[in-house]
Amino acid sequence: MRRPNPDEYNEYYSLYINQVPEGDILEMLATGVQASRRLLGGLPEAWEVYRYEPGKWSLREVVGHVIDVERVFGYRALSMARSDPAHLPGMDQDPWAASSNAGDRPLASQLEDLERARASSIAMFESFDGETWDRRGTASGFEFTVRAFPYILAGHEIHHLRVLEERYLKPLRDAAA
Repeated sequence: MRRPNPDEYNEYYSLYINQVPEGDILEMLATGVQASRRLLGGLPEAWEVYRYEPGKWSLREVVGHVIDVERVFGYRALSMARSDPAHLPGMDQDPWAASSNAGDRPLASQLEDLERARASSIAMFESFDGETWDRRGTASGFEFTVRAFPYILAGHEIHHLRVLEERYLKPLRDAAA
């Protein structure tokens, strides 16, 4: 599958899509969740609730956000793949995070949840034919093609893994050293 063109998604999402390397996007989705497990598996429990500054999400809450986005954007892809004419609502991440229980859920449980949600997304994407990828729909007031969503999901995970490494894990490792 080819990369989405800039007219296939809102410009904001280039932040994520531009981080996705060339290659098989479904393979990248599969290896991305493995990278999350490698980076975050087996961390001390105290690190899971770390916030790099007051008011920022804890490490657990960041992972909860990634899971929420996996499900929301998977639904958007499915809705558009099925030619649903509905204009899908936006997702304001802060109220979602505040209303989730991600901060109370052990990271190991969340990583399992992410793996299941990602496997479901990949299975759905594998079921789409060539014509399906070109279908368009509206979400958050912007037009998208179905093709944009696996790239957004992959780039979103890459983005947050970098944030977790730089702003969470590096300071914790440095303090532990």
